[in-house]
Amino acid sequence: MRTERSGLIALLIVTVVWGTTFPAMKLLSAQLDALQIIWLRFAIALVVLLPLWLGMHRNERRWGTALGLLLFLAFWLQIEGLARTSSNRNAFVTGLNVLVVPLIAMLALGRRYGWQLWAACAMAFAGMALMFHENEPWNLGDTLTLASTVFYALYILALEECARRTAAQPLRATRMAAAQATVMALASTALLLVQSGNMDWVRSVAHLPADALVALLYLGLLASVVVVTLQAWGQQRVDAMRSAIVFGLEPVFAALTAWVLLGEQLGWAGLSGAALIVAALVFTQLQPSPRTAGA
Repeated sequence: MRTERSGLIALLIVTVVWGTTFPAMKLLSAQLDALQIIWLRFAIALVVLLPLWLGMHRNERRWGTALGLLLFLAFWLQIEGLARTSSNRNAFVTGLNVLVVPLIAMLALGRRYGWQLWAACAMAFAGMALMFHENEPWNLGDTLTLASTVFYALYILALEECARRTAAQPLRATRMAAAQATVMALASTALLLVQSGNMDWVRSVAHLPADALVALLYLGLLASVVVVTLQAWGQQRVDAMRSAIVFGLEPVFAALTAWVLLGEQLGWAGLSGAALIVAALVFTQLQPSPRTAGA
């Protein structure tokens, strides 16, 4: 139980950091496009994590590479979706992984969940709907974001499966993070080369204002190195369903960050939604872990 609580604390830290990245992304988006931000973010992470390739085990390379590919697809599709829809709708559709994770787990892995966890999912879903309600029709950006949500759900489930298969000899989270950062940097390099044919834009980074450089370092070091490592470590201790509900707190922390740093206000609907998401997280602790079909 203590181990699971440590994992939950790690995932809560991950979610808090995710919620605070919005001002940094907003600041950088005035200077760089989304793919450039991803490349710089993980290039910085890779500078820190590259030495960890020394002594990396084969399983750490294999799992880290596969997880990095899933994470890149999730990031890329989410940003492409964000370019075509509002940030509120993007955040809400991304948060649907609280439902996508258990659905994929049931269909592909034969998982069975008790009514408490499904009730928690419904509470979290209702909470996100209250926080991010708009009346615009569904569009291409929403579809791309939903595809991103599916890949991120697969990433969460793959992390859990990795922890299960390597339980006898757990993989090192720092090595996994190094492999993932390498894939993210290489994949974004390939897309940028396809997009423009060169990387000449990198020279302009030296001319970014000081606050943009600070934001870039925050994204590269804390939001990438620390977060990817902590998520891998935390999900070795927390099942995918509970992890997805913890990640459902991201819009709560994003709203708090917007209130503190940007002066944005939440109405009663938003506050009620935040309360529902927090209640859903607490509710998940009232029932045991999910069972496989054959258990």
